[in-house]
Amino acid sequence: MSELVVEAKGLSKNYGQLRALADVDLAVPKGSIFGFIGPNGAGKSTAFLILATLLTPSSGWARVCGYSPSEQPKEVRRRMGYMPDVMGVYENITVAEYLEFHAATYKIPREEWPALVDGLLELVDLDVKRATIVDDLSRGMKQRLSLARALVHDPELLILDEPASGLDPRARIELRSLLTQLQQMGKTILISSHILAELQQMCDSIGVIEAGRLLAAGPPNEILAGMGVGRSVQVRFAGGQQEEFPVSSDAEQQALLRKLVMDETRPVMEFTTVHRDLEDLFLQITEGIVQ
Repeated sequence: MSELVVEAKGLSKNYGQLRALADVDLAVPKGSIFGFIGPNGAGKSTAFLILATLLTPSSGWARVCGYSPSEQPKEVRRRMGYMPDVMGVYENITVAEYLEFHAATYKIPREEWPALVDGLLELVDLDVKRATIVDDLSRGMKQRLSLARALVHDPELLILDEPASGLDPRARIELRSLLTQLQQMGKTILISSHILAELQQMCDSIGVIEAGRLLAAGPPNEILAGMGVGRSVQVRFAGGQQEEFPVSSDAEQQALLRKLVMDETRPVMEFTTVHRDLEDLFLQITEGIVQ
């Protein structure tokens, strides 16, 4: 098994009678991108806050780079960069000063700041904005700056809570490209997002979470197939009738089509392969839930 950067067993968080997280198990290998999908209030942010040392679990345990977030928070924070869904307020501070401030909080020597800031701004394509006031940046630029801030101390793990929220399509594409680049640099990434198609493209594994419970975890295609949201064949018969048949493999699809074509009682006029994705899975797990 690959070295695990994130592990959790029976992780739970209660707020009185409300159970925000219930017996969640996680195993995230080094260098992978793991995505959480689920409706608002499902428990994604609660899990991230526990891993980021900002909440103590009610039961269960977690390890980040081999350390306990609740018992060894300083060790975890040295190895983890956290990007919340809200950046915060920084009035009258420039982009460069923002990164220098966070470099100081990690006790990075002042003489290293110029090269560090230059490198981070080049990475997130904000080098021409170094003298711009943070509050004057666009939403997409603020998200990239927040990501640069999470990278100030060169962490092994990045925890990104809804980083694509509110971004236009171009900004989302730029963010996705940047995260892929960070993975190629050896970073392990935990990400939650409502831009589900992008999670499917980016993530090695996903976790489906709803009402605080992790319903499934694994590679996206395996999750889709395991939860009955995979490939199907839509067939139109003579007379206009249509029917959809689920299939799990090329061989199963071939066998189905041979059987249908050989059935002279229902002549086949047309068939189309339908591929389901994370959007379909999201709709399935949130069915009946009022947003």
